[in-house]
Amino acid sequence: MKLSATKQLLELYKEQQALEDYQSGVPRWCTGCGDNAILAAIQRLCRDEGLRPEKTVFVSGIGCSSRFPHYMKTYGFHGIHGRAFPVAEGVKMARPDLTVFVNTGDGDCCSIGAAHWVHAIRYNMNMTVFLHDNQIYGLTKKQASPTSPIGTKSNTTPRGSYLDGLNPLTVTLGVVNASFVAQAVDWIPETLFEIVKAAYHHKGFSFVRIVQRCPEWLPKSLDPWLQDPERIQLVHHADGLQLSPGLSRVYKNQIEHNPRDIHRAREIASNQEAIPVGILYRNPEIPCYEDTRHAGALRTVDAIRRNFDAELDKYTV
Repeated sequence: MKLSATKQLLELYKEQQALEDYQSGVPRWCTGCGDNAILAAIQRLCRDEGLRPEKTVFVSGIGCSSRFPHYMKTYGFHGIHGRAFPVAEGVKMARPDLTVFVNTGDGDCCSIGAAHWVHAIRYNMNMTVFLHDNQIYGLTKKQASPTSPIGTKSNTTPRGSYLDGLNPLTVTLGVVNASFVAQAVDWIPETLFEIVKAAYHHKGFSFVRIVQRCPEWLPKSLDPWLQDPERIQLVHHADGLQLSPGLSRVYKNQIEHNPRDIHRAREIASNQEAIPVGILYRNPEIPCYEDTRHAGALRTVDAIRRNFDAELDKYTV
């Protein structure tokens, strides 16, 4: 069978990628910051899946987490505060062939970007979203964020925050067309990677909230969950997170949950005593917005030339 020159080049390119092929620069996050664990998991995903750097895009907004594109040797767009989703949606509509990731923080996503977040869920475009949730504004030096627990003392709430923190899981599960919702924690690398991998393989808007530590501004806030394995609830299922024997020996608080059951997913997401870790909801049957709108169909060379000529024909010199 003869192959075209383009296909021959693509076949030649199918070489094994090394982890270093996705590493760019030295991360400037604090020692012990959960962002480092998230970066390691995603770089491992890129290597294991053989993602081509020139066909992969990382989009972010503003915050500690949003430095992510700087540390990936792929295409990246470091956007403005709260606008990661519309930028990523624009990329996907123009180039549906690209693999698009979004890295956003609890302030970036759940405060100034909340409206974009809600509608991004509704559009269900095929992208993988990681919410780095350390429950504080880290980059701007310790202000309460939308997910800060009640009583959190910060520079904007010196007497303690007055409101309960927003739950990103229940919010996402409450929006029409939610198709993949999961939660991980930065200090269990095995489950973090498996959840990241499952999110990548889902066709649709994959939303992963990652509970992460902030050693600079909230150094002890998550200690009760780190020190007591019973306060981590592993959510497993044949169609969800699979548990290794070693993991099961340490984390014995486990429940089996079918990720097709959205009502049960909402109950699990509301757990106040333990942090549920696993895939809470997955529905691959919800259509993606870019497929409905035939994204990329008007971006061929001929279409661009026709549109350009049509605009020029409106003027005379």
